[in-house]
Amino acid sequence: MSTEAPGVQLEAGVLFVSGAIDAHNVAPLRAEGERLITAAGNGVVVDLSGLSTTHSVILSMLLCWSRLAEKQGVVLSFAGAPDRLVSLAALSSLADWLQSRP
Repeated sequence: MSTEAPGVQLEAGVLFVSGAIDAHNVAPLRAEGERLITAAGNGVVVDLSGLSTTHSVILSMLLCWSRLAEKQGVVLSFAGAPDRLVSLAALSSLADWLQSRP
């Protein structure tokens, strides 16, 4: 199991999500992501290629971000989702949602 510290960082319209995210640390990351999405303007790409873990709480966080973005009028898309996260999303019929965002 990776011990890489989790984080979210916005650079030039890309929200980089990285590290080992789990139930113990997801809440502050969700809040920071929401703050960054709200401040970002009209479009954000969420880059998931830096994730070092796969956990259902990550999908929950992404769904929360997606709902917020929709309310704020921000176009949110996803890139670099690890195969294991896509497989986990498929269990909840969310794989297409995760892979085919505008």
